[in-house]
Amino acid sequence: MLEIKNLHASAEGTEILHGINLSVGKGEVHAIMGPNGSGKSTLAQVLAGHPGFEVTQGSVTYEGQDLLEMDPEERARAGLFMAFQYPVEIRGITNAYFLRSAVNAIRKTQGLPEYDPIDFLDVLAQKLRTIGWDDSLMSRAVNEGFSGGEKKRNEILQMAVLEPKLAVLDETDSGLDIDALKTVADAVNKLRGPERSMVVVTHYQRLLNYIVPDYVHVLADGRIVRSGGKELALELEDKGYDWLREPAVAR
Repeated sequence: MLEIKNLHASAEGTEILHGINLSVGKGEVHAIMGPNGSGKSTLAQVLAGHPGFEVTQGSVTYEGQDLLEMDPEERARAGLFMAFQYPVEIRGITNAYFLRSAVNAIRKTQGLPEYDPIDFLDVLAQKLRTIGWDDSLMSRAVNEGFSGGEKKRNEILQMAVLEPKLAVLDETDSGLDIDALKTVADAVNKLRGPERSMVVVTHYQRLLNYIVPDYVHVLADGRIVRSGGKELALELEDKGYDWLREPAVAR
């Protein structure tokens, strides 16, 4: 699904990623952990195609395609989804309209007919039932006046509707109390499947109590210094990050 080899990336002339190697198979959930400033969010932004970061070395292959040669819009249409740590507000555009426009852009690329507003309401209702939520956010402008929990819920609803092949969740737990965290994590778990891979970026182990990963990777100083199973996250909770500064071969 995703193959990252020797990825180096910079922002404003300063190198942040110093040679990332990572392989994500179809249907797998990989957690990226690490201390503040380790490069976790930079990796997520590079995968999404953020123009503020420059890839200076290495390659990223997504389903056999050169991801780095694709515009952000192309990546989204090809099935890559990014849930942001700090979702932005879009005034004057309702969630329902925003979601229908996004879905129709993908369907157009796939050669499928676009949904009209009535048909899309049926699709939206089905997706809401899948994750067990109501439609209270649909008539509101995208993230405008939303609480932190509502913004993160909205990101996961977007994922449910867009049905990505690869979802990158950048610190989805940031700013959430325990109840909101459980709600969001439960919805994410309902969207797991053999055809959908996820890369979950988090600073704390607590999210991984609810979204249990197949693999855990630790970033420090722009490099993956340790990879393992879900047990690695528990070790990090107990010991912190300092004991993992010695480089190790990533999966």
